Amino acid sequence: MCAECRERGWTWTRLRWCSTCGHIGCCDSSRGRHAYAHHAQTGHPVVLSMDPDEAWAWCFVDEVFLVHLPEGEEIP
Repeated sequence: MCAECRERGWTWTRLRWCSTCGHIGCCDSSRGRHAYAHHAQTGHPVVLSMDPDEAWAWCFVDEVFLVHLPEGEEIP
């Protein structure tokens, strides 16, 4: 849950987990954009998607996706 959204009575689209401290915030498609706000406030660079159908992370500093590949799989 995005605590900042919950305090305001808002809903969120998807959640992101800060790989530095574990903060959970809502994604940029959500009203609050709290994952990005956390990055802007702390400088923590990487968030992971908490959606069970997504296996990626995002680096705010470098603006790149970090994708998990199953063992033995290569990028085509």
